[in-house]
Amino acid sequence: MNENANQTVASPCIRVCQIDRESGLCRGCLRTLAEIAAWPELSEPGKKAVLGQLPLRSKTREAACPPNTRD
Repeated sequence: MNENANQTVASPCIRVCQIDRESGLCRGCLRTLAEIAAWPELSEPGKKAVLGQLPLRSKTREAACPPNTRD
């Protein structure tokens, strides 16, 4: 039996729940409101697809707003 068969994809939420008005993304987990709301119902591949987008979103945010200039 596959060890990962009973594992679920964990939410990327880090309990910093603030939506950035410009990007529409949560400042903590970098998901949209729609992605956050749909998370409990998303399939495992759907969750993995959202997680796969987060690194690019993080890089885009860092390029637009370097860490020393964030609020």
